[in-house]
Amino acid sequence: MPLDVRFDPHAERDLDAIGEFIAKDSPANAVRFLDRVEGFCQKLAEFPEKGRARPDIAPGIRSYSFELRVQVAYRVEDDHLVILRILYAGQRYEDTPD
Repeated sequence: MPLDVRFDPHAERDLDAIGEFIAKDSPANAVRFLDRVEGFCQKLAEFPEKGRARPDIAPGIRSYSFELRVQVAYRVEDDHLVILRILYAGQRYEDTPD
């Protein structure tokens, strides 16, 4: 059974920023892309161990790439998959503000 997906406020801000960036060129593409990212996060909840362990960031953190441009950082908490960050186009976790 898939875990319940929750988005940390940082991840929500990441999605907003990605959407704004893409929407500068095409609002329709931004909506479609964000829908795909959110769908990917829901699918990730079915197999959360699929992602790569990232002890370099913090214990329990995993990450998985999506469409070569997005890194999703997450952790499992009880029966939830918590999406911590959604990094776009080469952003690095350690380079982003808290």
